[in-house]
Amino acid sequence: MRLMSIASGSSGNCIYVGSECAHVLVDAGISGRRIEKGLNSLELTGKDIDGILVTHEHSDHIKGLGVLARKYGIPIYTTGGTVDALSRSKSLGELPEGIFHEIREDEPFFIKDLSIRPFTIPHDAAQPVGYRIECGERSVGIATDLGKYNEYIVENLQNLNALLLEANHDIRMLQVGKYPYYLKQRILGDRGHLSNENAGKLLCRLLHDNLKAVFLGHLSRENNYEELAYETVCAEVMLGDNPYKPRDFKIQVAKRDCISEVITV
Repeated sequence: MRLMSIASGSSGNCIYVGSECAHVLVDAGISGRRIEKGLNSLELTGKDIDGILVTHEHSDHIKGLGVLARKYGIPIYTTGGTVDALSRSKSLGELPEGIFHEIREDEPFFIKDLSIRPFTIPHDAAQPVGYRIECGERSVGIATDLGKYNEYIVENLQNLNALLLEANHDIRMLQVGKYPYYLKQRILGDRGHLSNENAGKLLCRLLHDNLKAVFLGHLSRENNYEELAYETVCAEVMLGDNPYKPRDFKIQVAKRDCISEVITV
């Protein structure tokens, strides 16, 4: 399996996951041109994509969805609530008939040899989900836009080989920043976004010997920066009640404006 971030941040998200014979995108929140450029780096094009897994309907996750769907007819997999929200979105334009494939939380489905398990996430959207994607004995997880984590989310992210995890904001930067009060409360709330500290705490629950790599994703442009997210998460791991140290596996920040390295598991 391969995992690569084409873009990850509060301004746009698109993640590639694939096997030898199956290729999917998780979200399409950047321009079609940028998505194509990212795929080209893998020697792929939009024609090779077997499905787009949409986490939820916010613009930073769907910006390029309409373009890709019309150009290539790529099936879109998402929950019923998100389908309804997307169907009402004027920003996507007209979508091909039959393009949506409705999925349900905790009910795995297959795209070729990829087994995909959606799980509920606490976020202020219609019916948002994260994804656990498996191929044989290998697995990767995508978990962003989490207001909080709980035992259910921990369970869905256990025993992964690679993970893209939200580290959206530094709490102090957000509190003293220029955002209006209501927006600060939304981000800090149980249906908002995961802070650097909580990302580190959640990661401590997920560490195991076969975890190869962790991407920290969906960083806020205004309330975070790469070095701070990285150092905060590493500090939580170092101080956490676990036998691991940050150097025991690869932690890196998924950037908003360029593709990441390819992680093969």
